[in-house]
Amino acid sequence: MKYLFGDHQLDTQRRELRQADEPIALEPQVFDLLVYLLRNRDRVVSKGDLLASVWGGRIVADTTIDSRIQAARRAVGDSGAEQRLIRTFNRKGVRFIGSVEEKYPDPLRASSTVSASDKPSIAVLPFKNLSSNPEQEFFADGIAEDIIIALSR
Repeated sequence: MKYLFGDHQLDTQRRELRQADEPIALEPQVFDLLVYLLRNRDRVVSKGDLLASVWGGRIVADTTIDSRIQAARRAVGDSGAEQRLIRTFNRKGVRFIGSVEEKYPDPLRASSTVSASDKPSIAVLPFKNLSSNPEQEFFADGIAEDIIIALSR
């Protein structure tokens, strides 16, 4: 899914934000916060909503949330004074208020370009013998072999 707003483009599959084809570096939490605000732009998002979705239910300080909101604003060219795109509602939460166009990936194009290398795969790497006993090397090799056999079934 791609979200287009102003001269910005946020691609959720590639986890990147671009402005006029130039990538903008974002911390993972700031990216997740921005995605959550874009997906829920039809409503005011509370602090509890942000804690549940962006921080996985962990309790964090209000200053942490505020700093991530400020970082998201800077990334999209907004500020706390202007609030053109991300608006704070006192004691209620925040909301993305900018005009957004959603662009879905073309399923026909994606399916026609799938090759054997694009299919999911699993690699089983050999285990390392962490014991000081060299006779235990067979055990590390055996575990990897057992996993490969089980996956091949």
